[in-house]
Amino acid sequence: MDSLARGGPKVSDSNRIEEKMKQLSLKLQLVQQTYIQNKLKAILVLEGVDAAGKGGLIRRLAWSVDPRALKVWPIGAPNAIEKDMHYMWRFWSKLPGPGEIAVFDRSWYGRVLVESIEGISKGKTVSRAYQEINEFERWMTDDNVRVIKILLKVSKKEQSRRLIDRVENIEKNWKLTYDDIRNRNKWDEYEKLYKQMVSKTSKKNAKWHVVDNDEKEEARIQALEYIIKELSRGVSFKPVPISDKLKSGIKELMNN
Repeated sequence: MDSLARGGPKVSDSNRIEEKMKQLSLKLQLVQQTYIQNKLKAILVLEGVDAAGKGGLIRRLAWSVDPRALKVWPIGAPNAIEKDMHYMWRFWSKLPGPGEIAVFDRSWYGRVLVESIEGISKGKTVSRAYQEINEFERWMTDDNVRVIKILLKVSKKEQSRRLIDRVENIEKNWKLTYDDIRNRNKWDEYEKLYKQMVSKTSKKNAKWHVVDNDEKEEARIQALEYIIKELSRGVSFKPVPISDKLKSGIKELMNN
């Protein structure tokens, strides 16, 4: 039986995990500072079933970086206006600006996941959506936006444990919705669609990274390491040279 099934990691493991998290936090800070200085842009897409750990990973990421350059977008059902637009319309305004990292807690993949399960997207609409998604992400990467995609996987047994914990723990009640329970009856359908999603949209420019998240802390370490690696790929961490104008201003400031 794993340590989480007994209620959490061992004390000795906790010290190791926290030390590792501190190291990863420092690396994330350096990466983000480089993105801000060089006006780079990145998108992080998180997908997974209910209680797969998307929120926990986002919190760990947010604790490590400057929130002013981190945009987190929780994606739910489209509103009345968005329903009348192309499904991609609502994501364009949420794309990162220079120096920003945009995190999508669920994303445009809802078109081929929940909308497919609920019968909103069918047949040719789903096939076309896969093509549109691949093209959309290619547009992003062609524009030098780093696209990182992580699928958090959790076993059905572990999901059940986490959902029950949300019922019993007053601090987590707000996380639980009727849809969380209802969607468990469609577990096999979602499993099939997630496999299809990865197969059809894991491209060289925007690959899927699958993380087994039954053990939360270890999974977060793995996910953060992957995020740091992908954000760092091909990026120079040399300090940006100070411009002559700024040098002149600093000199004037020190003389006064």
